[in-house]
Amino acid sequence: MSYLDICITGWNLNALMFVVNLLIAIRTISTQDKSRLYEESLALKELKDELEKYYPNRIYSTIISYLVPFTAFFRMGYRIIEIYFFFQKNQEAKMFDYMVYKYSCDIQKAKNNLE
Repeated sequence: MSYLDICITGWNLNALMFVVNLLIAIRTISTQDKSRLYEESLALKELKDELEKYYPNRIYSTIISYLVPFTAFFRMGYRIIEIYFFFQKNQEAKMFDYMVYKYSCDIQKAKNNLE
């Protein structure tokens, strides 16, 4: 297997994880009504804006992870496992609850690193 074949395999796996991520988002959005989605979106926007203060280049790191072979695959694979265990522990939780949890943990971790 050549280096080019390895890179192509890595990019294909990254593309697969992009599609999986998109399907999870569509499934989450389709199960909610518009007013609830709007309220959740506002709450997540506030958390995202606060997180952007600590990690201003976060969007660039996400884009780069999809361009580097296998990076997004391992990153999203880890995130899916994390989501699975979150839902195992919190039976009545929704994806919104996980996103609030994740943003809050990342913000707290950034605050602790600054101290």
